[in-house]
Amino acid sequence: MKVLLINGSNKTNGCTYTALNEITKVLNSEGIETEIIQLGSTPIRDCIGCGKCRQNGGKCVFNDDMINEIIEKAKKSDGFIFGSPVYYAHPSGRLLALLDRLFYAGGSAFAFKPGAAIVSARRAGTTSSLDAITKHFTINNMPVVSSNYWNMVHGNTPEEVMQDKEGLQIMQVVGKNMAWLLKCIEAGKEKGIVPQPVDKIMTNFIR
Repeated sequence: MKVLLINGSNKTNGCTYTALNEITKVLNSEGIETEIIQLGSTPIRDCIGCGKCRQNGGKCVFNDDMINEIIEKAKKSDGFIFGSPVYYAHPSGRLLALLDRLFYAGGSAFAFKPGAAIVSARRAGTTSSLDAITKHFTINNMPVVSSNYWNMVHGNTPEEVMQDKEGLQIMQVVGKNMAWLLKCIEAGKEKGIVPQPVDKIMTNFIR
């Protein structure tokens, strides 16, 4: 089993990475492989809704960043964790652009697989940021992985995050809950219990 973790911060080893790394320790101790993808400071264009991905087998027509690479990795992954710093009470624009394109072009690679959102902040704006990320999961048949509090850490530097003992425990519980859910899904598959996709009904009120 493998969990793909996406760091939506432009700081490679900043606060968000510190939180994600705490989760990987737990997942690895549970025998689950992990990979952290750093989005870094490279610009990521937003989705333009051209629909070409529907004609390209789930591949985004813009191949100038890592979108298609992540979709391919997602197909081989069992769970996902998306992390972001809080900017003006929302996730990083880089991560939001990535999420919109990932789920529009490659939603089938994520469907029915557990997802978790985690955020780091100096102080506030965390719950609205978690909400923005998590909405991508709940529109795509994904079980949402929670913790014993909202999935956040506080601190302005990695060193301060390491002092947030409650926040670190929250990350550890995210890891434990992700591992538990993945093992439950695996056990279900062995018993022939698999998701039952349905054809989506789309009601349009404007004619």
